[in-house]
Amino acid sequence: MSRTFKRAVFAVSILLVALVFLGGMGPSRVRADSQQDGAYPEMEVYSEVLKKVQTDYVVDPNMTKVTVGALHGLLESLDPNSSYLTPEEYKAYKQHTNEGVAQVGLNISKRYGYATVVSVEPGSPADKQNIEDGDILEAIEGHSTREMSLVMIRLLLEGKPGTSVTFSLVRPRKAEPDKITLTRGASPAPPLGLTEYESNSILYLKPVILNKERVNEIATRLKEMKKNGNKKILLDLRDVAEGDEEQGVRLANLFLEAGTIATLSGQKYPYEAFNADTSKFITGAPLVVLVNHGTSGPGEIVAAAVLDNKRADVVGDRTFGEGSVQKTMELPDGAALILSVAKYSSPLGKKIQDEAVTPNIVVATGQDTDDQKTPKPDDQLTKALDVLKQKSA
Repeated sequence: MSRTFKRAVFAVSILLVALVFLGGMGPSRVRADSQQDGAYPEMEVYSEVLKKVQTDYVVDPNMTKVTVGALHGLLESLDPNSSYLTPEEYKAYKQHTNEGVAQVGLNISKRYGYATVVSVEPGSPADKQNIEDGDILEAIEGHSTREMSLVMIRLLLEGKPGTSVTFSLVRPRKAEPDKITLTRGASPAPPLGLTEYESNSILYLKPVILNKERVNEIATRLKEMKKNGNKKILLDLRDVAEGDEEQGVRLANLFLEAGTIATLSGQKYPYEAFNADTSKFITGAPLVVLVNHGTSGPGEIVAAAVLDNKRADVVGDRTFGEGSVQKTMELPDGAALILSVAKYSSPLGKKIQDEAVTPNIVVATGQDTDDQKTPKPDDQLTKALDVLKQKSA
């Protein structure tokens, strides 16, 4: 058995042990329970597969590359946010997180094995190229995204302002991918969308992003609305994916006086329930929430909270499905795991990342037109306004 093969088996074994023993034992304590017992046969399977690859494959394989591929696949089989980083990738990741970076306006996750567009920031370079939710980045700078971790995909899309990135984009109903080049830029967060409909009786709010400042801004608007007489509220969370889940909980609390907003739990993660705080509640005005496939993370927490608490109707498409907490764990050889350790659930117990949020009033998006200058009908907005008109103020 070659030294390279032994290193490959050892690397996979170390990772399996780390996953099984994580959080359950200290370095000087060894326990033999059913979960650990189940891991050892799996190590034997990995060892046998690697041996067959080395001895019977058509050419002498690069076992280092085979091992890295196996580790990537092992982590990504758990969920899109879990990743294995080689020592070189982890070094680049740590350096990157300490630098100021520019973006192209794409919120990316992994679906179908490839980098998938969750949402596009309005006015960004990606938006100007008409990139849409659901488009797939097949390759970035000539490298297939199927072979990259989500962390490295996001890292490749970011960079210094003024630099460019080129990728192959697969669009629905197009046979061949488009080659797209975008110039990175440091763009400010889009402003809060604010409109009034039906003779100023409906206040339309589109957060675009859910950070602390934006939620504070919405809270201010809602307080002003109460002073000027209650109105009906249309909260548009379509393509809202940026921000963090804590701010999603805060936003939901503005509309919920009592009840559970969300819960967070994991195998080794302490269960946590986020309950509405009466002191942070602002309005019980009639509410409708708009969502689509680009609604992700913090936006999904809001939609699930008002839906499960029967506080509002939710109109639109099924959301993307994102809502977990990651932990970074360094390995002895300088590599690292980024592992999902907890997931958010709706008040009724549905894990958002696994089941997403399905509106109680489903409305598909408007049909595509051949002429890009012809606007698509916003059937979802029209339906949401119709539903609000039927509600008593």
